[in-house]
Amino acid sequence: MKKNATAMVLASFIGDSLALGAHWIYDTAQIDREIGRVDRLLKPLPGSYHPRRDKGEFTHYGDQALVLLESLGESKGFVLEGFGAAWRKLFADYDGYLDKATKQTLENLTSNPSLTGCGSGSTDLSAAARIAPLAYLFRDDQQQLVASAVAQARMTHNSPASLAAAEFLAKLVFQVLHGVPLAEAVETTLDDGVNDLDLDLRLRASLDLVGQESRAAIARLGQMCGAANALPAVLHLVLTHENDLETALIENVMAGGDSAARGLAAGMILGARLGPAAIPARWLAELRQREHIEQLLAQLP
Repeated sequence: MKKNATAMVLASFIGDSLALGAHWIYDTAQIDREIGRVDRLLKPLPGSYHPRRDKGEFTHYGDQALVLLESLGESKGFVLEGFGAAWRKLFADYDGYLDKATKQTLENLTSNPSLTGCGSGSTDLSAAARIAPLAYLFRDDQQQLVASAVAQARMTHNSPASLAAAEFLAKLVFQVLHGVPLAEAVETTLDDGVNDLDLDLRLRASLDLVGQESRAAIARLGQMCGAANALPAVLHLVLTHENDLETALIENVMAGGDSAARGLAAGMILGARLGPAAIPARWLAELRQREHIEQLLAQLP
């Protein structure tokens, strides 16, 4: 299981890095015209939201996932205060994009230093999608995984949709990592209950699109950042391409919109399912933080 757990983390980070070149381009014709098929890690286009990033680096989502992983080593486990301190340090002099959730959380922290009450009201998927490091650490303890996934999400995205998404992804990836067939794991996680009615309905509706062409399916589900759009799109990707991590992550980027958050989650799930052999060697070779990530994982139990 440990090999698949390592692949889960690396594939999650690759999902973010692969999306970097076309992140937040909603016009898929522009992706086709100006980039072509995104089957390699790329530097962002001029005018991107990530002008200071280069090929093989991360969006601000991936940067936060890396800080979460680093904090696990520093604290010898998940300690919300440790993650909170590392997260604040990241953004103290950050040269990347600051999204609304980050800005609001930083502002809230100036008047309310409580890490359980400082989170923005954002409903985005990104906070739930960055949990691969926690899924590695708590790969034998679902209760701890769910609790920590929700706690770290609440720190920046304190909304029912984001917290429900974090719980859903934690339960799902735990089952997948333990060898439960993906479709069965999805069904079990849905049956266990989703603590947001709109998200629950949208997740169930997304199952009707499994097997359809991903760009069209994600256009229908919504390319946006919100968990109610992005998490159903993740389910479509992983169920449609459940035996092909490479195609799943490429099709994710080609669908446009918030491909980075979707990529973090889809990479995590399929990395857990398929293991290290599923990750293209060329992507691993170009991932700037690969060695650092592997060293950090080696320090964890």
